[in-house]
Amino acid sequence: MKILTITCWSHRINYYLLSSDGRAMLASGTIERVGLGGSFLRHSVPGREPFRLETDNNDHHSGLALIIATLVDPEHGVIAGTSEISAVGHRVAHGGKKFRHSAQINDHVLNAIRELQGLAPQHLAPNIAGIEAAMIQLPSIPHVAIFDTAFHGSMPQCACIYPLPYEWYENYGVRRYGFHGPSHLYLSRRAAVLLGKPIETCNLITIHLDRGVSLCAIRDGLSVDTSMGMTPLEGAVMMTRCGDIDPGIHSYMMRVLNLSAKEMEQVLNNRSGISGITGRQLDRQHFVQAALDGSPRCKLALEIETYRLKKYIGAYVAITGPLDAIVFTTGRGAAEATVREMVLDGLDCFGLRLDRDGNRTIRSEQQEVEITGEGSRIRIFVIPTNEELVIAEDVAAVLSGVCSENLNYDYSFSYDDFVPSVSRENKDDAIKKIV
Repeated sequence: MKILTITCWSHRINYYLLSSDGRAMLASGTIERVGLGGSFLRHSVPGREPFRLETDNNDHHSGLALIIATLVDPEHGVIAGTSEISAVGHRVAHGGKKFRHSAQINDHVLNAIRELQGLAPQHLAPNIAGIEAAMIQLPSIPHVAIFDTAFHGSMPQCACIYPLPYEWYENYGVRRYGFHGPSHLYLSRRAAVLLGKPIETCNLITIHLDRGVSLCAIRDGLSVDTSMGMTPLEGAVMMTRCGDIDPGIHSYMMRVLNLSAKEMEQVLNNRSGISGITGRQLDRQHFVQAALDGSPRCKLALEIETYRLKKYIGAYVAITGPLDAIVFTTGRGAAEATVREMVLDGLDCFGLRLDRDGNRTIRSEQQEVEITGEGSRIRIFVIPTNEELVIAEDVAAVLSGVCSENLNYDYSFSYDDFVPSVSRENKDDAIKKIV
């Protein structure tokens, strides 16, 4: 039997079909520009040429129907029928205070997610649309919600309560929740394996560096602070989100430009960050390369991004106590090595040394690599994240009745004999240490 994972954004749907244990990826794909016109599907199966289909998906319901049709298609699919799908895992952006771990979706759970929409309207609305559509397409199998916020439920109140009227927290749920939970969970468990220590003894800083960016301070295996807040808007500089700014800017610019609250939210979420500084809509790989090629505003944006990340690392060293490791997700393209160098430059005051040659000669984005320099008191890893595996294993845990707080759950990737799926064809290269 197989597990299908679904992640829905406003205008995009990502999907993966995995083996029942989650370790083998059978098919994956994306539908872009949902509801915008000119939408298209990209579908990949290991060992085959990628398939692209121009389509016209007006909403998530038609998108999910196309995904199912593609998976069972005689030419491009990988299964004979939907009966081979045993469960669906849905990535859900926000679980509020109600969900500390993944949960099987029923009417009560779905209504609870609907009630949380005010905390993340740009994310939960498409998440809900995807759940509803998938449950129509696949009505006879279990559907499970995996919450981006759940991993951070261990934060102490001093880290998650904002200095605002306390009744806002009590009555409206205004607090720090954090996001990218599956990614930070996976990175921390893999780092513990590479360190040769039980996760409950590890102090780490994990950095999810992609279109969205977040950092997590992990003490004794638990999230104790994270850069994103009540919404994914707070924190580090991102591709289109501003991250931390003076909240007085909001009201000032709303008055100056006569913007509504909704219009201001659009600017902060979709027209700020790297895109705001550069004035260009670039993917991350092209942005970093443009900065290295000398584009003045791209160079400035990169300097701002890496400066802010450095500040967070310094703060989180103080939070975690003696630090075992800093963990970066792998970025696309060789230029990401420069990003890591810029972030870590000057942190030798913490006894941190980077192996610059090793960092620059990483051969694959899909390797787990150590880039610790000689004499460093803190180890440095670059690890490809695998959120889909976390989702699949959480689905299996929920359905078997053993899902619990993440520190107590026995994930397969917490063991020495686990081979990351991206490198499984060559086990000897799955973990490469560069001294």
